[in-house]
Amino acid sequence: MADLKLQQIKKAFGDHIVLDRFDLHIRSGECFTIIGPSGCGKTIILRLIAGFETPDAGEVFIGDTKVADAHHALAPEERKIGVVFQDYAVWPHKTVYGNVAYPLEIAGLTKSDIAKQVHNALALVNLDGYEMRFPYQLSGGQQQRVALARALVMRPEILLLDEPLTNLDANLREEMRFEIKEIQKATGATILYVTHDQEVAMALSDRLAIMDEAGRIHQIDTPEIIYTHPIDIFVFKFLGISNIISIKVSEHFASVKIKDKTVELPFVAPSSMEGKEGILGFRPMDVQIERKGNSADFPAIATRVTILGPIVDYLFDFQGIPIRAQALTDDALAADLILEPGEKVFLSVHEPKWFNSEGVTQQ
Repeated sequence: MADLKLQQIKKAFGDHIVLDRFDLHIRSGECFTIIGPSGCGKTIILRLIAGFETPDAGEVFIGDTKVADAHHALAPEERKIGVVFQDYAVWPHKTVYGNVAYPLEIAGLTKSDIAKQVHNALALVNLDGYEMRFPYQLSGGQQQRVALARALVMRPEILLLDEPLTNLDANLREEMRFEIKEIQKATGATILYVTHDQEVAMALSDRLAIMDEAGRIHQIDTPEIIYTHPIDIFVFKFLGISNIISIKVSEHFASVKIKDKTVELPFVAPSSMEGKEGILGFRPMDVQIERKGNSADFPAIATRVTILGPIVDYLFDFQGIPIRAQALTDDALAADLILEPGEKVFLSVHEPKWFNSEGVTQQ
C-alpha cells in the first residue's frame, strides 16, 4: 500500500491549461474517486500518475518515492501500478490466461510462479475456470474482469481505474462496482477511480473529489458529507437532479419573482442571507407530498407523474415554479400518491440548502 501525492502540478497542451497548481493527497489503502464533467482533467491526472504523461511543473509521489517532476519521470513499469481503461484493452488473440499472464512473462517470472499468480488474480475477479476462453467467448463484464485481473496480477500498490464500467449495461455496472470494492478490501491496494458517474462514485468511494470544467477541486470528503453538506452550488447540482430557485430574502422569508409577481416561499432563510439575493436548492427526494396540508406546506398541482420502477418521479407547479419530487413507489402506493395530472396536493421540503449570490453554502 502507498500514499499518492500530486503537488503543485501544472499540465498544459499548447495554450490550453488543463491543471494549474493542482494538489491532491490520496491516503494509503483507500478507494478515492475523482468525479467531474468531461474535459475537466480527470484522465490527465490518472495518466500523470501512471507515467503516460509528464507534468510541466510540480511533483508526483507514490509513497515516499518521487516518480515524476518536470525534469525526470520513472517509466510506468517502475511505478508498481495497475491500470484499467474503459475499453478493456484485452488482446483478442490471447486466452484469458494469456492476457493475465502477459505482464508476468515480460517480468521474467517462472512458469510455476506465473501460474500461481494468474490463478490468484482470476480468483479475485471470480473468473476461475475461464482460463482457456478467448475474449470473444466472454461477456462485456467478463472482459472487464480480465482487464482487472491483468492489472492486479503484478500486485500493484496503486490501482488506477479510468471509467472502467462505462461500456457495461446497468446491471453489470452495479455488480462490478461492488466487486471492485471487495477487491480493494482483499488486496489493500490504493485505488484511484476517475468517472463522471455520480452513482458509481458514491457507491465505491471512501472519499471523493468534485472537480469543475476548469480543473479545480471544489470539495474533498466522504460521499455522505459531500451529499448532505455540499460546499457550494456546483457540488450540489453535480450530485444528481436538483430544484434550483433564485430567491431574495426579506424578514427571514424567501421570495421569488415570477414574471410580474412576487411569490413568497414558506422557507425561513439563514440570518446571513437577510436582505440579500441567493439560491434555494433541494433534491426531489427531500420533497414530502401530502393529500392534506398544514400551515408549513404549500399547495401545488401535479403536471407529470412517471413510475420509474422503484421510484415515482413527479413534476409539480407552484404558482408558476416547477418543482421536481420523487418518492419510493411502495410508499407512493401506500399513501395513494400515484397522481393524475391536475391533482392538487401539498408539499413540504426537508432541510433545503441555501447559497449566497456567489453560490457558497450558507448555514
